[in-house]
Amino acid sequence: MINYFPELGYISNKEAISLLGVAPMNKESGRYKGQRKIQGGRHQVRTVLYMAMMSAIQSNPVFKATYQRLVAAGKPKKVAIIACIRKMIVILNSMLRNGALWEAPKVVN
Repeated sequence: MINYFPELGYISNKEAISLLGVAPMNKESGRYKGQRKIQGGRHQVRTVLYMAMMSAIQSNPVFKATYQRLVAAGKPKKVAIIACIRKMIVILNSMLRNGALWEAPKVVN
């Protein structure tokens, strides 16, 4: 994946999300309020991250909690998955920029 997205870690989070094509784009003009959709970007990377997120929402507590919170709030499931992908890109970009490793948060019961 990193081969198709070499800028990761060197650009801002907003630029990374837009470059990947998971940033919501407005379709509005005047009084018309359309839906926000994702478009453009690098479809190979987006496809890989979509499949990775399908696995992550089942096993990773961070993404699982985010996905369940969004679905419980009434968001469609695909919208919730794309929102989790955006969160993953922000985390990956920050990790590469800072040279940090993934640390799962401690779950307190």
